[in-house]
Amino acid sequence: MTEVAYRDALRLALSDAMAADEAVVLIGEEVGLYGGAYGVTKGLLDRFGANRVIDTPISEPGIVGAAIGAAMTGLRPVAEIMYVDFVGMVMDQLANQAAKSRYMFGGQIGVPMVLRTQGGTGRSAAAQHSQSLEAWIMHTPGLRLAMPGTVSDAYHLLRDALRQPDPVVFIEHKSLYTMKGEIGDSPDAPWGSPAIRRAGQDLTIATYSRMLHETLKAADALAADVSVEVVDLRCLNPMDDSVLMDSVRRTGRCLIVTEAVTTASVSSEIAARVTEQCFDWLEEPPLRLGGEDIPIPVSPALERASIPDAVLIEEVARWLVTREAPTWAA
Repeated sequence: MTEVAYRDALRLALSDAMAADEAVVLIGEEVGLYGGAYGVTKGLLDRFGANRVIDTPISEPGIVGAAIGAAMTGLRPVAEIMYVDFVGMVMDQLANQAAKSRYMFGGQIGVPMVLRTQGGTGRSAAAQHSQSLEAWIMHTPGLRLAMPGTVSDAYHLLRDALRQPDPVVFIEHKSLYTMKGEIGDSPDAPWGSPAIRRAGQDLTIATYSRMLHETLKAADALAADVSVEVVDLRCLNPMDDSVLMDSVRRTGRCLIVTEAVTTASVSSEIAARVTEQCFDWLEEPPLRLGGEDIPIPVSPALERASIPDAVLIEEVARWLVTREAPTWAA
C-alpha cells in the first residue's frame, strides 16, 4: 500500500463518497476555491462543481443551519467549522435541532449530516483556537462523535460517518494533518468500537486522537519493564466500551490519557464506567491524565507544557504499576 497523509485520506473519503452518492454535498467557509483551511477539500470544487462544493459566508450558525435543513430534505451534507472552539455558536442547531429531530418527528425525519471540525493544540493558535471540546458533544444524546487518530481511520470513519442515519460530529486533530500512514482495506473496528493498538498485560491505557501517538511512544519506552495495552477509543458516542472493559479486567489497571482537561470530561466518564464495571478486578483506581485546566497559551513552550506528552505518560504509567516515584513528584 502507498502511504498518504491524514489530510489526503480525508479528501479521498470525501471524494469517494461524493462519487458514490450525488446527495453528498460540502458546505463551509473556503471549502471550495481555497480548498479548505487545512487543504482537505482541495480539488473537490473542480471535480464536483459549485453546486456540490459550496463556499459560505463566515457564519457558523448559517453553515450548520443550512446543513440541517439540507439533511432533512434529502441531501447528505458535510458541513465544516474551521475550529471546534466555534461549536458554541452552533450548539442550538446541533443540540436542539439536529440531535432531537428524529425523536421529535417520531422517526419520520432524520438528520444524516456530518459536521467536520478541527481541535487540539500544536499550532500556537492560542486560547480560542486550540481547545479540545469533545465533552460538549459527547454530553448530547442524539449526536454521534468520531475522533480518528490514524490515517486509516481518517478514511474509514469518515466514510462510515456518511452512512449513519443521524448527525455525526467528526473532530480531526489539526496536528495530525501531515502525518502519513496506510489506508487499510477495511476499518480497524466497527463503528463505535475501540481498536486495540498494542497488546499488554500490566496496564490498560485508553486514549484517542493525537494522544494515541504519544501513548504508543510511552508504551514503547516502557516495554522492558511494563507491558501496556493501548486502547484507541476512536468513537466517543456511541461507544461500545466492552473492548475497554475486557482489557481492564485482564490488566487490573487503567489510565485514561486525553488532551482535554479532566474536569467534567470524557476521561471522567471513562473512569466512572471502569469503576462501575470493573471494580472487582481493579488493582488501583482508574487514573486520568489530561490537559492543564487553563486557557491554552500561545507560547509554543507553554502550549506544549499544558498537555501530556510521551515522557509524562511514561512516568505516570510506570508509577501506576510500580509505584516508582516520577521525576515530577521529587
